[in-house]
Amino acid sequence: MLANSSLISSNFSTLLFLRNQKVATRISFPNSDKIKNPPKTQFFNNSISGFGVKGRLYVCHSSLNLQNQQDPSMEKDVDGSTKENELGGGSNNGGNGDQWDWTTSFVLFGLWSGLMYYVFFLAPNQIPLTDMYFLKKLLNLKGDDGFQMNEVLVGLWYIMGLWPLVYSMLLLPTARSSKGSIPVWPFLVLSCFGGAYVLIPYFALWKPPPPPVEETELQRLPLNLLESKLTAGITMAAGLGIIFYAGLSSGDVWKEFYQYFRESRFIHAMSIDFSLLSAFAPFWIYNDMTARKWYDKGSWLLPLSVIPFLGPALYLLLRPSIPTVPALSSPTSTEEK
Repeated sequence: MLANSSLISSNFSTLLFLRNQKVATRISFPNSDKIKNPPKTQFFNNSISGFGVKGRLYVCHSSLNLQNQQDPSMEKDVDGSTKENELGGGSNNGGNGDQWDWTTSFVLFGLWSGLMYYVFFLAPNQIPLTDMYFLKKLLNLKGDDGFQMNEVLVGLWYIMGLWPLVYSMLLLPTARSSKGSIPVWPFLVLSCFGGAYVLIPYFALWKPPPPPVEETELQRLPLNLLESKLTAGITMAAGLGIIFYAGLSSGDVWKEFYQYFRESRFIHAMSIDFSLLSAFAPFWIYNDMTARKWYDKGSWLLPLSVIPFLGPALYLLLRPSIPTVPALSSPTSTEEK
């Protein structure tokens, strides 16, 4: 419809520059009869909204004014979401869900798939009967038969039992997904049996920001237990005892454990699980720290969070309380008012 399509610029940077200016573009052709077979010009929805024809006058209306008129409502939405994030404690990268995009999920699912394939098909499995014997001994399903269990293996087993509690305290409530998304509690329950192999799928599906925490939530289970300094202190003390028990073992005990690691699928997979939980912990500590608005004062704990188990346990012991919002009134009480 236009004889020369270059009259309308497709430079979007120019449109962005003119975004806050009232622009009304009018292009007229005095003698439209001379135009033969005008080329078809594609109009982008975000730059040109309408095209009107009056006699021999072609009028091109700009939608920049409409965008300018919509800016106040857009700003209200942005301000409202900002306030909601502040009430909810925020999340990593300012609580913007777009920061945790599909590429992160794709990478995490790829990592999880590779780990599962390795554990089930590539990990060493030379002593499957010994693995079943170790598992029964660790679960106290086998009586005292005179066999001395490896101290490092026993310490690793018990420290793996504390990791689900640590991650429950880190992920609830500051790493809950947005309303309507995947809940975190099924993954935390299953992590008691599968560890990081169960938690990584939730990491991939996680959608920040978390919903705000109401005051009444901190007075009920499980948050009153997970936010308790007593729980954090017991976890820290138990972890220190287990690590000292295994760490003070002789060199021969460590050599024996390394041999088990090379032969046993059970011990091999559990060792990788411990490494994964230790590797992911600093990120969730940072997420929890920013949600509690404690980054300025508690950032010195981030380097310490790379210490397996003890770093996260120390953070849980020192962190402040989670910011809360007043409890929403019930519909019945609202009607009475």
